[in-house]
Amino acid sequence: MILQATGFALLATISPTSLLVMAVFLGSANPRATALFYTAGAVIMTVAMAVVLLIVIRTTGLNQPRQHDPRYGLRLGLGVIAVAGCVYLLKRRRPEPNPERPKKSFMDRLVAQPSPRTAFIAGLLLFAPSVSFIAAVQVIATAHASAAVTAVAVVVVVIVTALVVWLPLVAYLAAPDATTRRLRLMNDGLRRHGRAIAVFALGIAGAVLLVNGALGLAHVI
Repeated sequence: MILQATGFALLATISPTSLLVMAVFLGSANPRATALFYTAGAVIMTVAMAVVLLIVIRTTGLNQPRQHDPRYGLRLGLGVIAVAGCVYLLKRRRPEPNPERPKKSFMDRLVAQPSPRTAFIAGLLLFAPSVSFIAAVQVIATAHASAAVTAVAVVVVVIVTALVVWLPLVAYLAAPDATTRRLRLMNDGLRRHGRAIAVFALGIAGAVLLVNGALGLAHVI
C-alpha cells in the first residue's frame, strides 16, 4: 500500500513550475525567509488536503469491501480526467506574446514581488491537490491498514509530494552558493521543456489510473 501510494506521490511531485518558483524565491532579497514560507505553504496545503481526502473517502465508505466497484470506478474516473487534461495540453497552443501588453497571471504577480507573504500564498496555490495526489491518498484511505500504518503512509506521501520544494530549501541551507548556481543552470531547461515534462507526468498518471481502475472493476486484481 505504501509503495503504491508513494508511486502516485512521485508523479504528483513532478512540477517544473514549483521548482522554477523556488529558484526565483531563493534568488530574492530575502531568500531564506521567502523560500521557507513557500515551503510552509506547500506542506500545509499538502497535509490539509491529505487529511480532508482521507476523511471524505472513509466517511463515504469507499474503504469498505462492499464498495469495491465505486472505489475502482473513482480511480478510473481520475485516469480519464488525467488523460483528458494531457490531451488538452498537447493540443492547446500557447498564445503569441505581445511585448507591448504582456499578460501576467496572478502567479506571475506573486513571483514578481517575492516576500514571505506572497511565497506562502504561492505554496498554497501550486500545491492544490492533483489527480496523482488524490490517487495516492485514495490508495491509503481504501487500504485495510492500522491507524499507525495509515499515519506513516500519509507522512510519506506528504514528504514525497512536497519534495520539489523542501529538498532545494535544505540544499540551500547547507550550500547556498552551489544550490543557487545549480538552480540557475536548470532554469533554462525547465522553461523550455517544463510543459512537456508536466504533460508527460500527467499522461503517465492517467494511463496508470486507467489500467488500475479498469482491472479493479474487472476483478482481475
